[in-house]
Amino acid sequence: MIQKFEFHETEIPGLIEITPFNADDIRGCFTKDYSKEVFEANGITHDLAEVFYTTSYKGVIRALHFQRDRQQAKLVRCIHGHVFDVVVDLRPDSPAFKKWLGFDLIGEKHNEILVPGGCAHGYLVLEESIVSYKCGEKFYGEFDDGIMWNDPDIGVEWGLERIGGIDNLILADKDKNLQSFAEFMNRYGGLK
Repeated sequence: MIQKFEFHETEIPGLIEITPFNADDIRGCFTKDYSKEVFEANGITHDLAEVFYTTSYKGVIRALHFQRDRQQAKLVRCIHGHVFDVVVDLRPDSPAFKKWLGFDLIGEKHNEILVPGGCAHGYLVLEESIVSYKCGEKFYGEFDDGIMWNDPDIGVEWGLERIGGIDNLILADKDKNLQSFAEFMNRYGGLK
């Protein structure tokens, strides 16, 4: 079976749900999750600067991260496993400012999202997973930032019952010590 690229706009400007090209046969499958030519034919500019992968255990939350300067657009796909992926619009001039959307990215489904610069990104790992990021800008440690995963002003509904509750949550020290949305706004006033 062959599945061609499909692109679906979301309520957050520039955040696009993508079904990539996928061909299944007796051997398994062949997936093309990025094509500069196909993306541009659909009005999407996404040049690659870096590609990296994370491997995470069930119960991990990696959230809510962004670069203050030199923001990264990211093409994100769970290539193995299952994650609940969350995007928060941090652009004050956006009609979706402070809105969050969640997506189940599933390795076997091959689905992905294109996260625009100016948005925070994170995910809850529902099964041991490998996640691919194809970034339109390099990672700069000096601009690396984030907002705490459970910020009450943003109010992401993570669905922790899907990992057996908050007692099964795994957070790195980095993610335990992130700022609140209010602190972020007081310091920077959003992402431009």
